[in-house]
Amino acid sequence: MKFFLAQLNPIVGDLDGNAEKILHVAGTAYLNSADIVLTPELSLWGYPAKDLLLKKNLVEKQYTILDKLSTSINKKYGDLSLTVGIAEKIDDSFFPNLYNSVVLIESGEWKTVARKIILPTYEVFDEKRYFRSQEKVSVISKKIRDKTYKLGITICEDLWVNENIEGRGVHKKNPIADIKSKNIDILLNLSASPYTFKKLKLRNKISSFAAQYLKVPVIYINQVGANDDLIFDGNSFIINKNGSKIKQLKSFSEDTSSWDINENLNLVHEKKSSEISSVFDALVLGVKDYAKKCGFKSALIGLSGGIDSALVSVIATAALGSKNILCVSMPSKWSSEHSKIDAKDLVERLNIRLNTISIEKIMTSFEDSFLKSLNFNAEGITNQNIQSRIRGTLLMALANQEKHLLLSTGNKSELAVGYCTLYGDMNGGLSVIGDLYKTNVFKLCNWLDSEDSTERRKAYKLDTRIKIIGDPIRQKAPSAELGPNQLDTDSLPPYSLLDKILKGIIEEKKDLQLLEQDGHTKEQISQVIALIKKAEFKRKQAPPILKLSSQSLGNDWRVPIAIFN
Repeated sequence: MKFFLAQLNPIVGDLDGNAEKILHVAGTAYLNSADIVLTPELSLWGYPAKDLLLKKNLVEKQYTILDKLSTSINKKYGDLSLTVGIAEKIDDSFFPNLYNSVVLIESGEWKTVARKIILPTYEVFDEKRYFRSQEKVSVISKKIRDKTYKLGITICEDLWVNENIEGRGVHKKNPIADIKSKNIDILLNLSASPYTFKKLKLRNKISSFAAQYLKVPVIYINQVGANDDLIFDGNSFIINKNGSKIKQLKSFSEDTSSWDINENLNLVHEKKSSEISSVFDALVLGVKDYAKKCGFKSALIGLSGGIDSALVSVIATAALGSKNILCVSMPSKWSSEHSKIDAKDLVERLNIRLNTISIEKIMTSFEDSFLKSLNFNAEGITNQNIQSRIRGTLLMALANQEKHLLLSTGNKSELAVGYCTLYGDMNGGLSVIGDLYKTNVFKLCNWLDSEDSTERRKAYKLDTRIKIIGDPIRQKAPSAELGPNQLDTDSLPPYSLLDKILKGIIEEKKDLQLLEQDGHTKEQISQVIALIKKAEFKRKQAPPILKLSSQSLGNDWRVPIAIFN
């Protein structure tokens, strides 16, 4: 039996377009003499389809599309079989009334062959809102050239049932244990598993365990591409029955590959790519797909001369190409000369466009208007925020006029403690580095300016002969430059300290006592907790944040605004 792995990048809700993509890949599989094509979880819909799954007309439409797809594959490619992920309707009066299912297309027809058992409801996942859980594991028999094979089929989370590896221990059911007695020849896992830090190693471990436990090969096929805030890295693979990897598909890119179950492949000697390299790849794909799928061809960035906007500019250039990036510098009377120079030098290194709009006169006009009309003298934080909001208004006007995607440049540390201005620097259609703490922003920029990034920079057509961020930007003390000689540390603890406390609170869910055991003072912890609570209303109005961690401040951060202090 020859399998064809199709690592696809669907557009959520584009049933016709996704079906065309599946049909196209079936043609490639046919040319490779494949017997069965494997596509990812919910491949007809794209994952996550969210409340599109509640649209009855789309659910009905998928069946018409499946009929046409089945007929087309049979006419063009004969006996080729193909798995497709669908939202299967349940004909009763209960809700939710869908299964997360896999159908098998063959001989001009289609039939359901697997339904998802474990429905995740942690982090960004909310599958019990849409789907019911299947009770029994799925095994099908497939006869190929006078030999019958038993295929076990699992869908994404059904594989993640080893508490010692995945660490959550949230599942009472164990499909892998249940499938043990079925004497299968191979286990298939059809997934839409988003990228997060260290996810790649965890997937390998969980799949290797299943292969050794069941004593059969495991084919893991994963969705690729970014959908809103989620980034899917692909990285599909095959593990032999001994738990070793024998095939690896590309990261962060569509890819296909074939494998005969009787073919003995050499073990994969994987390139040791650093976690930080994967983070950069993920962010580039996140920007690229968000722009493409939302209909944007160019991006707009407010460039301050600081490290955050510099990093976002590099990511955007890698994602969309230098000709499609416009940066705007908007200096005020507090903007330092070195920041102006740093911004200018950066755009020259990236070969992108830069416009400069001074906001000094606009700021004076605001101050005069307040004073004359309201006898109101804007001072302190009010005055600082007006500067940021002027810049945000100018950027939004440019984005509207020229149909750019405005990219927000705030990092996770700033978003967490509210060191950002609503309707100012928080403006934008996408928050690119909103799940990167400030210390990780520095790490990523240091990597970009090192020889370790040469291969990735070359792949994205970034200059490899120079430091792309530059020493002046990486080495200057962080400052919003909204006041005279202002530094971030005037209002916040040093980021090296702040980020450790933030990670403890946000990702690790530690309380005051545990944080004190980590060596932080009660005063430091209380200050940070108070800042996080105070800024909650801002985060609810922030643009989508590209998710990198187990707990971003986006869709998987569900904290009320009005809470007991």
